Amino acid sequence: MDNVRLHEELNGYFIEELSVGMSAVFAKTITESDIVMFSGVTGDMNPVHVNEDFAKDTIFKGRIAHGMLTASLISTVLGMKLPGPGCIYLSQDLKFLAPVRPGDTVAARAVITDIIPEKKRIVCKTTASVGDKLVCDGTAKMMVRSRVEEESAKG
Repeated sequence: MDNVRLHEELNGYFIEELSVGMSAVFAKTITESDIVMFSGVTGDMNPVHVNEDFAKDTIFKGRIAHGMLTASLISTVLGMKLPGPGCIYLSQDLKFLAPVRPGDTVAARAVITDIIPEKKRIVCKTTASVGDKLVCDGTAKMMVRSRVEEESAKG
């Protein structure tokens, strides 16, 4: 397989293919391993995440996942599904509304709320939920590739 074909197969949506209201979701059950690996990768060893004896005496009454681990599932939706591979994350605002615990299944969702074609930008409402409970809410801005520009650059 040549590089051009592989690149095309890996590509997500182009800006011309997107419309307001399009959405995508990624769901994952947060495991003990996820929390331990996230702690190791980031260096965030806050005992509320990694020490049950400490965490049981907090307002959460037990260990919770890192908020940014939950938020990283939003990154998965945007980078792998909508708009998908080839997009560039420009910004994300987040509000953490409730804890996520080991064993919880988190559904991260992105919904396109605005498209700025001349700048090749989209704005998405981003959320993460455990069941019916909203645990994270925010807005993301993404840069998305243009099919028209890429084809005109090829000649």
